[in-house]
Amino acid sequence: MGAKWRRFWRINGAGLAFLSPWIVGFLALQVWPFVGSAYLSLTSYDVVSPPRWVGAENYRTLISDDPMFWSSLWITLRYAIVAVPLNVIAGVALALLLNAEVKGQAIFRTLFYIPSILPQVATAVLFGWLLNPELGLVNGILRLVGIEGPAWLSDKAWAPWTLVALAVWGVGGSMVIYLAGLKDVPTHLYEAAVLDGAGPFARLKSVTLPMLSPVIFFNVVMGVIGSFQAFTEAYVMTKGGPEGSTTFYSLYLFQRAWGTLDMGYACAMAWVLFAFIAITTALVFRSQKRWVNFER
Repeated sequence: MGAKWRRFWRINGAGLAFLSPWIVGFLALQVWPFVGSAYLSLTSYDVVSPPRWVGAENYRTLISDDPMFWSSLWITLRYAIVAVPLNVIAGVALALLLNAEVKGQAIFRTLFYIPSILPQVATAVLFGWLLNPELGLVNGILRLVGIEGPAWLSDKAWAPWTLVALAVWGVGGSMVIYLAGLKDVPTHLYEAAVLDGAGPFARLKSVTLPMLSPVIFFNVVMGVIGSFQAFTEAYVMTKGGPEGSTTFYSLYLFQRAWGTLDMGYACAMAWVLFAFIAITTALVFRSQKRWVNFER
């Protein structure tokens, strides 16, 4: 056994030495917090006092005694149901337009891509100014044409949809991925479709979308995961208001963790979110058999 270990270290020792900083970082920054949060979710912990074991009490309270849990979950689910399809539609539409040979193509691609690389906090602050009901540019333009704009962020009927629109505004990242997918569609398929008499819409339906479906699938999965973790825009722009209409699940989790220092409860919320995302993602993966074409 000793000879085998010496041979193992002689062959792999240098590689493991180079990997060791990453391994230590992964264990310290990923595995340990992961395991620690699972333990804390079964305790009552307020940072100041030592954790006190309560078992599944946090989970029971979440499900049966916390209406804000269900409200924030529904707000997040509704946001995902609307924002993800709109992002797919907008991203594919922009990619199709910018895939055409037009003058200034590179400029337009850059302009549409820039919003996706701006810091989320900066974007939220900027739109907070633009959508100010009294001094904002958007309502100022509406007044010029005789329309009194709404209170975009302080009216509970408008605030959730304003955040959806902000999510769609940052569609440039997925647009670039769709553009790459369009470049990968074999040209002979379009040529065959033209010979069969297919028009532009028929080619879109029969060639482009099926061949682009793996890319759409990827963006749907990433969009679902990202939507369920929506936080920054609501935190910066509305703080969860008005009347809790934009209190996303992650924002409510943050409020419980750092607003009331109820860390054990917040960890339980995090694990519920993890389970919810895992189940939803699994359902999306299961659905791919019906609409994703991996053949080339």
